[in-house]
Amino acid sequence: MADDGYDKLFDELLRESARVAADFDYDENDFQENDQQELSDRNALRRIKGFSTQLQDISEAEYRQLQLERVVLVGVWTEGTAEMADNSMAELKALAETAGSEVLDALIQRRDKPDPATYIGSGKLVELRQIVVATGADTVVCDGELSPAQLRTLEDKLKVKVVDRVALILDIFAQHAKSKEGKAQVELAQIAYLLPRLRGWGDSLSRQVGGRAAGGAGIGGRGPGETKIETDRRRIRDKMAKLRREIAEMKVSRDTKRQERKRFNIPSVAIAGYTNAGKSSLLNHLTGAGVLVENALFATLDPTVRKCETSEGRVYTLSDTVGFVRHLPHQLVDAFKSTLEEVSGADLIVHVVDGSHSDPFEQIRAVREVINDIGGGDIPEIIAINKVDIASPDVVMEILRKEPNSYAFSVRSGFGIEGLIHAIEKSLPHPSVEITTVIPYNRGDLVSAIHEKGEILSEEHLAEGTAIHAYVDGGLAKAIELATAKQE
Repeated sequence: MADDGYDKLFDELLRESARVAADFDYDENDFQENDQQELSDRNALRRIKGFSTQLQDISEAEYRQLQLERVVLVGVWTEGTAEMADNSMAELKALAETAGSEVLDALIQRRDKPDPATYIGSGKLVELRQIVVATGADTVVCDGELSPAQLRTLEDKLKVKVVDRVALILDIFAQHAKSKEGKAQVELAQIAYLLPRLRGWGDSLSRQVGGRAAGGAGIGGRGPGETKIETDRRRIRDKMAKLRREIAEMKVSRDTKRQERKRFNIPSVAIAGYTNAGKSSLLNHLTGAGVLVENALFATLDPTVRKCETSEGRVYTLSDTVGFVRHLPHQLVDAFKSTLEEVSGADLIVHVVDGSHSDPFEQIRAVREVINDIGGGDIPEIIAINKVDIASPDVVMEILRKEPNSYAFSVRSGFGIEGLIHAIEKSLPHPSVEITTVIPYNRGDLVSAIHEKGEILSEEHLAEGTAIHAYVDGGLAKAIELATAKQE
């Protein structure tokens, strides 16, 4: 029963971060500074055309069943070009729709930096409130990470739920997590995000407990007088510690498999890239893995590892990984470290790029930033430009010119796949020991091992055995040397 009570408390704390406060009631004098602003500044909060989600063939009954959140997107443009700002908002729209929202409107404002109190500035807050009321929105999504103070102020003034980019991405991850490890990783990231934003309404979380007043808190809840919010924070930290232990235990199995591959010198190739670039489609095409392919952001959260063979019969592994995104929340990077090790521990990274995207170079930069953060910056990389069948030829050519080890292909049409496979095979790490030997026919296992793990330069069948000239690793070279010595 105690566990049930704790789970209910924890669920309530998660819901609390999205609760809406009482009626909107502000003093017009609070915003008199808005009247003094220049005309150009007042017009800075501009609408982005064509950002309303188009719902077709959905009846009223189906709409009520869907219960889509009605959202208004808000962004602050601080640097870069207007096109980059619009691309950022377009990505936020895709994120919101993936999370199950109907986008009603999108607004963006030019500022040197986000307002530390209200994100968009107090004057623009009035305009935003009017738009929220006019559209009937129940949620505002901000294109950035809001501080706890900004989140509290916006919800107090707008009187609708306010969500930032980080919370939005965490929500999508929570929807798509399928494995036990994935769910635990997402929950840990959500709690790490929630903890500094935990707050109480009125005096409910600020009153002290202690002694007999602690009531059901029991041992650990009595004494000098711990406030309710302090007790809740302590319980959340205990939950985080428990999740970290569970993830560490599940990580052991993944590490064991990875070490086994390393022990047998099986090269590993990680398919990485921006979300929805086509990584899972490429893995399915190359290995027939049957991984879920969906035109949605973060459709893949749990890594899939499959065995592949080169045209010469050499074995290597291909792993599909979680997609990256601009400003990937650090809570997710920390929580998904065991999963992201499939990338940081790889011998080769196949960096899949969506060639049809309006700004593929920004996507390449964002992915490399995350790869560097997880310690994979020195791993050899192939840039694989996908969707060239629908991409602008000029953009594809620009990527090919600027990225020296890049290849254009299309999973859908099959164009360029053979060239990409050839590039992957040639980029695999090469065994370092050169051997020229004759292996007796009763040691076919060694010949098979050379085919699987080495690179054969020549092979000939003689009367006394198989003559092989190849490159192998040190362990296999030693085994061959012992086998041939016994034969002599």
